[in-house]
Amino acid sequence: MPHWLVIDLEATTEEGGWPLEEMEIIEIGATLVAADGHELDHFQRFVRPQRRPCLTQFCRALTHISQADVDSAAPLPQVWPVFERWLGKHRSRLAGWASWGDYDRKQLEQDWRRHELNSLLAGVPHLNLKQRFAEARQLKRAVGLNTALQLAGLNFQGQQHRALEDARNTARLLPLVLPAHRQG
Repeated sequence: MPHWLVIDLEATTEEGGWPLEEMEIIEIGATLVAADGHELDHFQRFVRPQRRPCLTQFCRALTHISQADVDSAAPLPQVWPVFERWLGKHRSRLAGWASWGDYDRKQLEQDWRRHELNSLLAGVPHLNLKQRFAEARQLKRAVGLNTALQLAGLNFQGQQHRALEDARNTARLLPLVLPAHRQG
């Protein structure tokens, strides 16, 4: 059975948001799931931002990530190889990777270029679950993760805006949008 990797990132931000070019990853959460959504393995690490090392009050309140969490973490060029080693154990059965929207894909691609990092994910198809869910449910526009879960009759589990919890909740929607598992 093929596996799917669902990734969620938390990043530096301020109320009203920052442009993608100014955001830095502060947490990586990933869950490896079977096509039915069952978790097989997971990965979570904090990342120390380099350009704006002090988290804004808004960012700390939104993510519940403390300044101490990121201060004690390694920067992305040191964390990413750890993720790649973890991912490498699962690469042969990986059908694709997914995220809720395109932000996570764009942030990763930007940071791979910025830090000259290689990733196994670059050669693996990406699925925008936010868009795919809206299409599957014939919604006029895409909705947020919490709203999508509610539409699917599910409640958010864990703390919102934490990378691993967001990835796990996103993965719960995967069986509803994959063609082999689409429900009538």
